Amino acid sequence: MLDLDGVVWVGGTAIPGAAEAVAQLRRVGADLVFVTNMSALTVAQQEAKLAACGIDAAGSVVTSATAAGRLVAPGEQVLVVGGPGIVEAVESAGAEVCSSGPADAVIVGIDPEFDYDTLGRAMRAVRGGARLIGTNHDPSYPTERGLAPGGGSLLAAVATAAEAEPVMAGKPNRPIVDCVRDRVGRRGIVVGDRPDSDGRFALALGYEFALVMSGVTGASDLPVSPAPQHCASDLAVLVRQMGLESTG
Repeated sequence: MLDLDGVVWVGGTAIPGAAEAVAQLRRVGADLVFVTNMSALTVAQQEAKLAACGIDAAGSVVTSATAAGRLVAPGEQVLVVGGPGIVEAVESAGAEVCSSGPADAVIVGIDPEFDYDTLGRAMRAVRGGARLIGTNHDPSYPTERGLAPGGGSLLAAVATAAEAEPVMAGKPNRPIVDCVRDRVGRRGIVVGDRPDSDGRFALALGYEFALVMSGVTGASDLPVSPAPQHCASDLAVLVRQMGLESTG
């Protein structure tokens, strides 16, 4: 299980050696699934972004938006605070996207256009009876300019204004675990840059956790909980540390 932000790329920039590391993992027979809490992009857009980095990931990407789509039912009205990834998931579930309440559910992910009006519409829909669903709890994510506010920070604003407790979809929560469990084996490794999401995701799957420090977490943050079984500066170094680079 490979995270994307902070493992394969930072913002729009591929992390050096990541594509080669993925190729090496495949040469030694690893079954790879790319699992991201980033909900803004559709699955096809994520696959295209990976292809631009030199990684063929067709049919192997799971997003927190995909998981959030499992929490709505056909015919429901859903207010989306987020990007086309959430819209895709809602429509794939047979639900309908609405622009304001009344709504059956409000799904909150990362939204660069989030403003006071958006907060008000989401708050009123939840106070009017809509379920509050968060794609993920991540307060930040890495970009070329440094950390940027993540979907979890926007969700916190909506939850506070609505005085409601959200149901969580993305890593490390049950909906995204259910999304991937039917396509993976009983043993594996989750590679990520966030112990609170990737590390706990590994625990939920019964997998080992490999922490890379090319994203949010740095060496100065150690030790972390849950403790990783493997730790490296980036994915390429992790593959070398695990002795996989000499077998292909």
